[in-house]
Amino acid sequence: MLSFIDNFRIVTSAKKDQTLGFSMRLKLHHINLVHTSVPELDAFYRDILDLKDEPGMSEKRKLDEGYPGAVSFMTDGNIQMHLAEKDLKIGFRTGQAVNPVERGHIAFRTDDMDAFIARLEEKGVPYSDFGDWAMTGWRQIFFYDPAGYVVEVHQVDGEDF
Repeated sequence: MLSFIDNFRIVTSAKKDQTLGFSMRLKLHHINLVHTSVPELDAFYRDILDLKDEPGMSEKRKLDEGYPGAVSFMTDGNIQMHLAEKDLKIGFRTGQAVNPVERGHIAFRTDDMDAFIARLEEKGVPYSDFGDWAMTGWRQIFFYDPAGYVVEVHQVDGEDF
């Protein structure tokens, strides 16, 4: 798989998987940081890094489906930061093994979620399929990397990659 940095975005080129015979694209989309005080994090990143609001994101939230916590959506113009309220009870409410807002996560967007899931399954990586859960039209899965960090991969209905 070939990767390069394009204007501060990590873009992973589409490449056919020789084992499974599919191609898909992935790109870094956001970094999620959690804290008990989202306003404190928000003020820090605005003041220190001059991050701005990411327009339209708050309207896409689904508050009644397992994650009602506070979230601030910010950007440097290329990569998003999602600052979220720490919530240790997500697993109990959703029945999922991975909690994306316990310690935060890194998120990638794909243009072919089914192909990505097939890759995880072929490689024996367990994942939690949250479906269209926290954001309208976002199919989200979460899994752990070997160090225990949470990784999200999502596909957005009706949006260009």
